[in-house]
Amino acid sequence: MLLSKVYRNIYYALMIVVVFITGCASNKASTDTGQLILRQQGSFAVGGTIVTNPGTFDPIKDGAYNPVNPSTAGQTLHVDHAYVFYQIPERPRKLPLVFWHGHGQFTKTWETTPDGREGFQTIFLRRRFPVYVIDQPRRGHGGKSPQPVNLTPTADDQLWFGIFRLGVWPDFYPGVQFSKDPEALNQFFRQTAPNIGPYNPEVNTNAVSELFNKIGAGVLVTHSQSGGLGWRTVLKNTNIKAVVSYEPGGDFVFPEGEAPDSIVLGGRIIKPATVPLPEFQKFTKIPIAIYYGDNIPDKPSTNPGQEQWRVFLDIARKWRDVVNKHGGDVTLIHLPEIGIHGNTHFPFSDLNNIQIADLLSNFLKEKGLD
Repeated sequence: MLLSKVYRNIYYALMIVVVFITGCASNKASTDTGQLILRQQGSFAVGGTIVTNPGTFDPIKDGAYNPVNPSTAGQTLHVDHAYVFYQIPERPRKLPLVFWHGHGQFTKTWETTPDGREGFQTIFLRRRFPVYVIDQPRRGHGGKSPQPVNLTPTADDQLWFGIFRLGVWPDFYPGVQFSKDPEALNQFFRQTAPNIGPYNPEVNTNAVSELFNKIGAGVLVTHSQSGGLGWRTVLKNTNIKAVVSYEPGGDFVFPEGEAPDSIVLGGRIIKPATVPLPEFQKFTKIPIAIYYGDNIPDKPSTNPGQEQWRVFLDIARKWRDVVNKHGGDVTLIHLPEIGIHGNTHFPFSDLNNIQIADLLSNFLKEKGLD
């Protein structure tokens, strides 16, 4: 009797261990609520220029701050740098991920989701990737510009609700992967930041190229407006070993003589940029993945929030075909076509962002980048 009790207790103990190990193995690293162990974290500015005013700075006469009429003679102004926050985990994977926000956004894009879950910054840190998140020049923490801009408060929340494909105000799309909690929408509307200087693609791409000069080889992850900026940065820096782009706009770069016709969209004329074929072939040297979410129609729509993404998706498909025709490796995934439904313009922070993260992890593994 005593022996059978001993065996039974050993059996139960072993079962507990098995359940614990199985549970740990089945849980995604990104859903682990345990410790995050970092080797290093920090922040820095990268890129930018220095403006020097004419004249001579007098540390005695001009050294006292004058809020009414300060002297700028001979003084300098450090501007047009990007701000970068980075975290490096223990046992890091070989390549870092560099996350670049889109229009009107900043590093918050990749941080905690509007409804309070972990964003890609933390998800991929848990998956042992070094992560770098950027505020591009003249935005957020990178907010110093040599040129003025008129910042006029504009009530436009409902416009972006539609353009970012949460729904048609005030209604969400059926099955949309965005929390219906009013506080989530409140947080979403508050994760924007204005440009504090004129938008300048050359300034932005120069700064991010300098970041890759500093950190070496890595994977560039872009979103929306930074999609177009990302293509131009690839042309500047061979340390970019892959690009993952979420819902890039229409600013693709084609080889001369192979660009699609100009497209008129909401009063804008979209005319893709071109470069000589030898320059364009830089895109064929790296793997590229492009993702688009749901509620993008196949045919022209009177809904402007959907129509622009129909056009951009069409251009993206044309670009993929041209790159691959020249020997490239571009994968374009329209999520509904692979059975993933309801994603907005921000799939990496939608309710199913773990599933979206798994797609990225699988891509990196398949291409030998993890």
